Amino acid sequence: MVKLKIAVVHNKTEHSLQITAELLEKLMAAGHTIDQTNPELVISVGGDGTLLSAFHLYSHKLDQVRFIGVHTGHLGFYTDWRDYEVDDLIELLSTKKEESVRYPLLDVRITYRNGKPAKHFLSLNESTVKRTDTTMVADIYIRDELFERFRGDGLSVSTPTGSTAYNKSIGGAVLHPRINAIQLAEIASLNNRVFRTLGSPMVIASHEWIELRMQDSAECLITIDQFQLQQEEIKSIFYRIADEKIQFASYRHTHFWRRVRDAFIGDLDE
Repeated sequence: MVKLKIAVVHNKTEHSLQITAELLEKLMAAGHTIDQTNPELVISVGGDGTLLSAFHLYSHKLDQVRFIGVHTGHLGFYTDWRDYEVDDLIELLSTKKEESVRYPLLDVRITYRNGKPAKHFLSLNESTVKRTDTTMVADIYIRDELFERFRGDGLSVSTPTGSTAYNKSIGGAVLHPRINAIQLAEIASLNNRVFRTLGSPMVIASHEWIELRMQDSAECLITIDQFQLQQEEIKSIFYRIADEKIQFASYRHTHFWRRVRDAFIGDLDE
């Protein structure tokens, strides 16, 4: 019998709390150890947002932990199990040798004009940058070469798994997570006879990087997945594929394109 050290992360809805209590009781009955500090496996109970929270909670242990999502609604892009499948999940945890599937992450580094120490983040879905009051102006460098001067509401840089989130809503392409690349998409760019941008999403290879050099020091809103940062005096924001990857435990990992079809198209037999 396989015995694991397991952490459980959940949202605060009544149903998720009920499923979490059931899950914890049955995990311990099966001989697993609940360890919220040094787990081998992290189980999220809720939705994709809950799994994002679990990722950020354990992002400093990515070489040690694997993730599983239990959804208390409909299946999401990161959740392979439904709330009524707790018994099946625990049986596989206890009897089956686990394999992992690894997905790319986004490395985000923010530097400042005023000597403030740089900040570093990892993102599972995407990072966006926007001006809070007026048009954002930023020079976009691809691998240290100026590509364009952007004017508009903002920019979004996403991972392949994050390509189905905010990126898709602003016209970005959906990328399979096996593609080790990041995607840059414009948010309401200003294009006329005077100012021009490419106007199309760009897929950046893993050996390249993106740098956004801000053209003024006004306040910007930066998002890292579901977290928001109000920042001033930004000099540049640097994006690349992270060295780290997230590992999902693949006891039963749903095919990516099936997730896309179920989320945006639905059952073709209906």
